Amino acid sequence: MSGHLRDRLTAAGFRAAWFGIRHLPESWSRVAFNRIADRTYRKNGRGVQQLRVNLMQVNSSLDSVELEDLVHAGMRSYLRYWVEAFRLPAWSADRVKEDFLLDNPELLDEQVAAGKGVILVPGHLANWDLGGAWAAERYNGFTTVAERLKPESVFDQFVKYRETLGMSVLGLGDPDVIRSLTRVLKSGGLVALLGDRDLGGNGIEVNLLGAKARIPAGPALLSLMTGAPIVVIGLWFDADKCRGHVYSPILGNTENERNHELQILTQMVADNLSHAIAAHPQDWHVLQKVWL
Repeated sequence: MSGHLRDRLTAAGFRAAWFGIRHLPESWSRVAFNRIADRTYRKNGRGVQQLRVNLMQVNSSLDSVELEDLVHAGMRSYLRYWVEAFRLPAWSADRVKEDFLLDNPELLDEQVAAGKGVILVPGHLANWDLGGAWAAERYNGFTTVAERLKPESVFDQFVKYRETLGMSVLGLGDPDVIRSLTRVLKSGGLVALLGDRDLGGNGIEVNLLGAKARIPAGPALLSLMTGAPIVVIGLWFDADKCRGHVYSPILGNTENERNHELQILTQMVADNLSHAIAAHPQDWHVLQKVWL
């Protein structure tokens, strides 16, 4: 199959899923995606194998049966994210508020009300898009950065999807991304950046869950440039709900040498993400290599 044909089929598949799955009975779509998760787990392809490696790092004390149960649960959680993503544009604001529950929203409200901007840093945990839809409704939108997927038409579909949820989306690698995010923060707005994968290849080396990894430097850099606090958000699935926890705000010392502060702030982000992932490893959707 040619690359061009494969790209067209991929784009058509995503388009059909976004326009078709939301019209199916919800129970049917969830059962179907559970079956896809089970079949994918049994096939044990590269993504499943890498998830197994990642989860072994999260909890090295698991025996082989416990590890396989966790990997299987992880695939079901990952496919739950996808079925909810395809259905989410049709959810009402009331449904979003009912299905996303933040443990301590007052801590986030306080940071937003301060008017200095806020840098939200979730990981690829549970349904981060649902958390984003909740935050966009509560705080009148926010700006995020998305990986430039291939083919370009799939990236465009993801941008349109997230814009329907109230997000403003910039492409990773686009010119003036940092400048645009800085303007948002200096105007008191919110920026949300996934913090557990170094997609740009310019991350900072940290200790993540007991081993060396690189995670994005963007949150720390933006914080030092604007004075906006970094707020890590832990997420997990709890029965039919998605829950979240707001970690204590992180703020650097701009009087210190910048590279030193970048390292300190990014390690603090990694510590919070490590705690969030270790608390709910089955809901961590990273099927790519993480550690150096």
